[in-house]
Amino acid sequence: MSRSAHGKTTGMGPSALIRRHSALWLNVRVRDGERRRQRHPARPDGPEPLSRGAKAMSDTSAIGRNAGHSWVVGRPGPIDTQPLDFVEREWAQPGPGEILVRVEACGVCRTDLHLAEGDLKPHRANTVPGHEVVGVVESVGMDSTRFVTGDRVGIAWLRHTCGRCCRCRSGAENLCPDSRYTGWDADGGFADRLVAPEDYAYALPVDRAAEYLAPLLCAGIIGYRALRRADLPPGGRLGVYGFGASAHLAAQVALARGASVHVMTRSAEARRLALELGATSAGDTYDKPPEPLDSAIVFAPVGEIVPTALAALDRSGTVAIAGIHLTDIPPLNYQRHLFHERNLCSVTANTRRDGIEFLRLAAEIDLQVTTTPYLMSQADRALSDLAADRVRGAAVLLAG
Repeated sequence: MSRSAHGKTTGMGPSALIRRHSALWLNVRVRDGERRRQRHPARPDGPEPLSRGAKAMSDTSAIGRNAGHSWVVGRPGPIDTQPLDFVEREWAQPGPGEILVRVEACGVCRTDLHLAEGDLKPHRANTVPGHEVVGVVESVGMDSTRFVTGDRVGIAWLRHTCGRCCRCRSGAENLCPDSRYTGWDADGGFADRLVAPEDYAYALPVDRAAEYLAPLLCAGIIGYRALRRADLPPGGRLGVYGFGASAHLAAQVALARGASVHVMTRSAEARRLALELGATSAGDTYDKPPEPLDSAIVFAPVGEIVPTALAALDRSGTVAIAGIHLTDIPPLNYQRHLFHERNLCSVTANTRRDGIEFLRLAAEIDLQVTTTPYLMSQADRALSDLAADRVRGAAVLLAG
């Protein structure tokens, strides 16, 4: 979206902006009798089920009406130490302005891995990860007006801002000091159900599989914000470092806008996917791209990549770091990495406006979402595969 077009909504609060887009595809409201439940048959080529948790997730006869199963971060640590615990517990009930959502699918984000391994300090004990949630509203709390029972919704990373500080008033609610997040400050979607504030939910269409929609809610939105922060000019040359869930969606947005995209990643499978999606070139992580870059996005959480990306820039180019966690950046050489007005910036969460813009754009260009599906009972397996770069595209947990 152009800067002038974006400016049309700067005077409108986020909640009003969400309501203003009620005619868009993402704001489809469907009543109980009008909705067809999306089902996800097991794929013959999908991961083999794990014994841990698999039986319990599929057998709900032993639990009460208001109880369900969740994965929680019990003891943060390396993923091979099994930091997630599979537990049974009561569902929370929606309070004022909240909705209770039955989970259809939940994307697996690298942020979930950082939380499980302790790279992100847990904000509360035994938190349920997951913030790329597609589900159906089961009940609504008092004063909830945006959704009714049966509506299909998406629950993303950002779940609360104060609405009063200078950041919120200026349209930068992602920088609100009082911001809170799904799957970090409150329980997320690695579960049967979750409760979320309705003002931070996105209405979703019923004619797309939950497996397709889930990665859009964080990987897609954050990739879109990273692309904006990278300040890619029309028809420019973009470098993408790391090519997982977020990168493979952001690259398609750049390609749709006429950019040349050069992908650098250690995964041979990811390089093949990049070329399939239309990338101009695909090389190893520290390879020099075939032409100077106008912009670059570092998706891999590896600080050593930053000097490489800066050195690949043309004059006045920009590198955006997309992740919430990054290992230390080595010392930079001023002449080699920053001179000629090269820019380095970070990406911090997203605003609801980012989500609305991206979901509309995703529908317009019909993004190809590449996924690796898992049963919800395989959340620990999915995180392990993500850590080992065994996931093609985005990992998605599917309700049994």
